[in-house]
Amino acid sequence: MKILMVEDERMTRIALTGTLRKAGHEVTPCPDGDTALAALDNNPFDVVLTDLNLPGPDGIDILRHAVEKDPDCKVIIMTAYASTETAIEALRIGAYDYLSKPFQPDEVLARIGHIENLLSVQAENRTLKRRIADFSQPCIVGDSPAMTRLVETINSIAPGEYNVLIQGPSGTGKELVAQAIHQRSNRRDKLMVSINCSAIPETLLESELFGYRKGAFTGADRDHDGYFKRAHGGTLFIDDIDDLPLNVQVKLLRVIQEREIEPVGGRSTLKVDFRLVTATKVNLQELVAEGKFREDLYYRLNVIPLHLPTLAERKEDIPALVEHFSRQRDHGRRLDLTNEQFSSLMSYNWPGNVRELQNVVERMLALPDIPVSELFDGPLGNMGTIFTGPAASNELDPASFGGYRQYMQSCEDRIIQWALRQADGNISTAARMLDLPRSTLRSKLEKR
Repeated sequence: MKILMVEDERMTRIALTGTLRKAGHEVTPCPDGDTALAALDNNPFDVVLTDLNLPGPDGIDILRHAVEKDPDCKVIIMTAYASTETAIEALRIGAYDYLSKPFQPDEVLARIGHIENLLSVQAENRTLKRRIADFSQPCIVGDSPAMTRLVETINSIAPGEYNVLIQGPSGTGKELVAQAIHQRSNRRDKLMVSINCSAIPETLLESELFGYRKGAFTGADRDHDGYFKRAHGGTLFIDDIDDLPLNVQVKLLRVIQEREIEPVGGRSTLKVDFRLVTATKVNLQELVAEGKFREDLYYRLNVIPLHLPTLAERKEDIPALVEHFSRQRDHGRRLDLTNEQFSSLMSYNWPGNVRELQNVVERMLALPDIPVSELFDGPLGNMGTIFTGPAASNELDPASFGGYRQYMQSCEDRIIQWALRQADGNISTAARMLDLPRSTLRSKLEKR
């Protein structure tokens, strides 16, 4: 290992250097704090072995500088003036251990041996994590020009810390792209935390994002870490960012600028370190023009824009996607397409994009005797009649209902279900399609 040894007593310095080198370590001896700080600035070290009392900067100064420069560097403090307060202060700052003078050479070698074992385990752990990550890498399937450009862009931007805004219709794979960015980034060993704004009631979004303190509101019987705190050191992915209420947009802008959060009911702020990736299925610029989304927040989020193509724009990827989904779903079995099936898949316009294709592949595996053209979700499909028989009708017969209210309720239920299917279950999108306030649609769903 590479060891920086800082000791102002010449004989002790020579003796320790000899002992460590004899054990096979690469040692850089320094007589004072200034020389040690310069060495830390110019070279990486696995271990720093430093006296507490030194000419110039002392051992605590060296400790602070070493852990700030490299958090993985292990620092051992040596002192003839050891006390409980000194030890606690050194360990609090980040020292690995301390030695009280006088000590035997074997004690130093034992401490160094423990560190060597620890670093070996940590290196093995990092290797295993990388291998696991390789197995669980988000699989972006397709070699069409659009997907090739997308993958090249992901590989280019992933190592940076830029905010990324992923734009694309529902079902195009926005979360998959966010996962790929995280797995290819320098934060891959930390968590990627995901939140969907449309899936959380507006009244809870602020406390879920920023956390809350015990007693902040009725039912807050304990402290709660929000998504930002949980993503500390990693990546935070916010899907359906267009559904974020204006009052929460203001607070999100401040978090992005200041890199600190204030939990609901809290009296102090917390520093957070995160990479922000957001996604939207609508045109945020249009929402900005309508006054529904803050312009300053939009420009903060849109540092790196990624536009995902629809499946209709990359139909040449359909065979590869079909093979991928069939192997994934049916234990590696490949789904061999007939000419008729292939023609049906290629001629369809895929309003539900890749997610709809995945559903159709699963239906093809489960219902092999039904023509593909009847398995689509869209208006060309026949999914609504597969299980009810060919006599099923899409029309409602007023005579079969008990009165006007019951008939109108059934009509309303059908159009709401239609909008939810088109929006892939997203309440905010369905509400916009129906020209209803989101709260009104949610209320209707709760009453059904």
